[in-house]
Amino acid sequence: MAELLCSARDCAREAAYAVLWNNPKIHAPERRKVWLACEEHRAYLGQYLQVRGMLSAIVDVEEIPEGAG
Repeated sequence: MAELLCSARDCAREAAYAVLWNNPKIHAPERRKVWLACEEHRAYLGQYLQVRGMLSAIVDVEEIPEGAG
């Protein structure tokens, strides 16, 4: 498996978390998009999506649901 890197801008750290989200204006309710996050950016990315009403969950990268992406 390829190394999973954090999705935060200019971050090259290994991701430990998957930030699952869905934009209800353009995605079906069951669809889950994924941003990867290192320990440092987990809260920031989660808060960014939560403020916009798009955060679904934050899970360990080993728990990314099949079909998410």
